[in-house]
Amino acid sequence: QANMAATVDTSAGMKNMLRFMKLIGQLKRVPRTGWVYRKVKNPESVSDHMYRMAMMSLTITDPSVNKDRCIKLALVHDMAECIVGDIAPSDNVSKEEKHRREKEAMEHLTRLLPEGLKQEIYALWEEYEHQSSPEARLVKQFDLLEMILQAHEYEELEGTPGRLQEFFDSTKGRFQHRDVLQLVDCLNEQRGISATAAGFFRLTLMVARHFLLRFNKNTKDGSRKQSR
Repeated sequence: QANMAATVDTSAGMKNMLRFMKLIGQLKRVPRTGWVYRKVKNPESVSDHMYRMAMMSLTITDPSVNKDRCIKLALVHDMAECIVGDIAPSDNVSKEEKHRREKEAMEHLTRLLPEGLKQEIYALWEEYEHQSSPEARLVKQFDLLEMILQAHEYEELEGTPGRLQEFFDSTKGRFQHRDVLQLVDCLNEQRGISATAAGFFRLTLMVARHFLLRFNKNTKDGSRKQSR
């Protein structure tokens, strides 16, 4: 009977784990709302965003922070969005209401997990929400860094330098960590080079178009004179 009970418990536990995996799998199909509102073609998913944040956490060189904890925080911080979606500031949902919805979603998600894992994941989410550790504060900076890096990539892909400037503006004064600041400086430098190159390319096109129009006009004028 004990073995049968254990089998039933294991079976139920695996079914719940599968439900959990399917729910968080929705993150691969939840687009990042900010890009949707700016009409970015093929916007990234929440899962895409969290993956690169986890990689940023993995590559951090600061020995004073717990790298493994940063990776876990990055993987958990937006987990609730598989149920509530990506709520953007322009959605006019208060911070309190957003937190309430996400808290409810996290409680639902973690109920599907074994007790120890349930407590760990929920505690990680709360730690990030309340920014209650150096790791949580660093991962928040990765959240913002990943956003502006993605904005830069979209500007490059679209050939529209500066179109997503508002995302960069929203992060001013919000970076403190030395490594993150260096990455931001490097990104801004590359963005400036891209904008200069794009401007030069547009100028070259304008000059080429001008000379082509003049050439066509001169050709037509010459043809008219010959016909006379």
